[in-house]
Amino acid sequence: QVQLLETGGGLVQAGGSLRLSCAASGSSFRGYAVGWFRQAPGNDREFVAVLRWDFGTTYYADSVKGRFTISKDSAKNTVYLQMNSLKPEDTGVYYCATGRPILSAISQQSLYYSWGQGTQVTVSS
Repeated sequence: QVQLLETGGGLVQAGGSLRLSCAASGSSFRGYAVGWFRQAPGNDREFVAVLRWDFGTTYYADSVKGRFTISKDSAKNTVYLQMNSLKPEDTGVYYCATGRPILSAISQQSLYYSWGQGTQVTVSS
């Protein structure tokens, strides 16, 4: 089973940028969708972005569209989340996850079954 490790979180001022990484070990991402989800204090975990590894197609939550970019490095078996123009409401713990969701349910987190431990992103105003 694939094991996931997220890195790259931290504290940044509003308007700044961060790049998160999700590295896989034990298996490759081939055949999977790799998603980023986040959970703010007191809120439910929500979908942020996803990349279908084999096809390279990407999907985003409306709240991050145009500001975040998900991408991959096949040689490093790693998925990135480049976050620009960060806002205080982007604060939360960011998790990467893998699964094989159908396209119409690609943002549904219950369809992802391997999760990383999360990395904290804090955006100050």
